[in-house]
Amino acid sequence: MTILCVRFQLPPLYEAEAALPGLLGLLQEFTPVVEALPPDGALVDLGGAERYFGRSAVELASVIRVRALALYGVDCVIGAGPGPMLARMALRDARPGLTRAVPEGEGRVREFLAEKPVAALPGVGAATARTLCDYGLDTLGRVAAAPLSTLQRLVGAKTGRELYEKASGVDRGRVVPNAVSRSLAAERPFERDELDPDRHRRALLSAAGELGARLRALEKVCRTLTLTVRYADRSSTTRSRTLKEPTAHSAALTRTAYGLYEALGLQRARVRALVLRAEALGPADQASHQLTFDPVDEKVRRIEEAADRVRAKFGPGAVIPGALAA
Repeated sequence: MTILCVRFQLPPLYEAEAALPGLLGLLQEFTPVVEALPPDGALVDLGGAERYFGRSAVELASVIRVRALALYGVDCVIGAGPGPMLARMALRDARPGLTRAVPEGEGRVREFLAEKPVAALPGVGAATARTLCDYGLDTLGRVAAAPLSTLQRLVGAKTGRELYEKASGVDRGRVVPNAVSRSLAAERPFERDELDPDRHRRALLSAAGELGARLRALEKVCRTLTLTVRYADRSSTTRSRTLKEPTAHSAALTRTAYGLYEALGLQRARVRALVLRAEALGPADQASHQLTFDPVDEKVRRIEEAADRVRAKFGPGAVIPGALAA
């Protein structure tokens, strides 16, 4: 059992989300094989670390949790398993303070999976789950017991074989260190359905600031910004906009987010959550920036760089926008 799936319990605030790069660095103190799972998780391969530290993956998970709490004040939930897929599934049953581990052994892995709904399997979407449930294959145990040929007729040859193997506990995935993220997302849920446009805008300010900080920490820029608004009736609206130039500048991301929001023309909409996603990521050192004679823009960028240094030294909550201080 060498794979951990870690999800940090970050509060829905910009200053807490900005700590994610540091938390990933904490994981890399144990092993260089760390794959980020934005916005708040990671896969960790502890195969070599178990031998080096003389501790099991579950014991190392406890050390990781204690260090995250001591250094960042952030708790985490952790799932452990022999492969990435099983570690992800164990994470679903994990609770803060405890590590959920998949039992070792082929038979015990099958028992762990048997009663789980087919939709709990990573990679199984709503359409595939609905098709399987229509034929009574609503649990992974029933899927594993079904003939392979039957699954292939229902969902296709390739998908059917992959589904059969995964339901049987065969985990062929691996942790890819330093994987390049194609997008970063920041979600801002509301405690209750929110009607106030000012609160919507403050949520967008927080999300854009978080994305900017994470992009700069990763030395990335984004070319496209996407806004998803989720409503009380569980419907949603998504709009995207291509930026004038690739950027990680929080002010530019905030302006674009405000523009997307205002273009929707929401009137008394009961909003349940706002999701802002930075897409088409690229290296910051290869991005071009149009120079201007505007001293305000240059001043804002210098302040942003200084704020990043202050947060790195004194903690992510050292500098926050005034509109979010309350």
